[in-house]
Amino acid sequence: MSSRLPFVLLLLTPAVALAGMPSFLLTDVASQRFQAISFFLALFLVVTLAVRALWNRLGRDVPKLPKLGFGAALALVFLWGLGFQLVLSMIAGGRELMTPGAWEKQGVTYKLKESALPSEKELVLQARRQRLEELRVALWAYAAGHGGEFPPSDFAPGVPEERWKVLGSSGLHFVYVSGYKADAPATPLAYEPGLFGRERWVLFTDGDIRQLPIESIHTALAGGTP
Repeated sequence: MSSRLPFVLLLLTPAVALAGMPSFLLTDVASQRFQAISFFLALFLVVTLAVRALWNRLGRDVPKLPKLGFGAALALVFLWGLGFQLVLSMIAGGRELMTPGAWEKQGVTYKLKESALPSEKELVLQARRQRLEELRVALWAYAAGHGGEFPPSDFAPGVPEERWKVLGSSGLHFVYVSGYKADAPATPLAYEPGLFGRERWVLFTDGDIRQLPIESIHTALAGGTP
């Protein structure tokens, strides 16, 4: 008994822990990637089991369907994933071809660059021009049926009333200059009223549409060059 006493005392005596033991930890980025990959693999297996169960359940009502094993279900889900990836890559490639340089990466997705997004002012400007383009179509259609002559006034029948109205107004018309023919030398035919300030969209008799200050419009109507 006495010979075992030192051994028993050694076991009961607390030892001093030595610090500095090596430990291997992943960085934050690596840890997040590891978690994402683990989640993807777990989800992939769950989807595989679900496809296998649904396929085999359908096989009870359709005897001609072969029974699907786990390996076959895994390959089927993998092929579906490749197909979806191919379609998404084609969509992304087509988007970049149609709007080159307009997209920037933000995280795992893409968004339009701020410079590629038209401002509210630009959108309104485009909408104002669009109204004048619609009037141009109506006026040239009228001229085609009247020997090339435009309507005698903006109240003459043959041009829909809606085509004369400017953007944002229920009754205000474009300023119309009568007495001209289609495809004549460039002269202002219709332009926006004072509602839009000094710079206004102008439709010319040659079909051109430009934005000019009101002083240039008056000069062109007086016979000068706009």
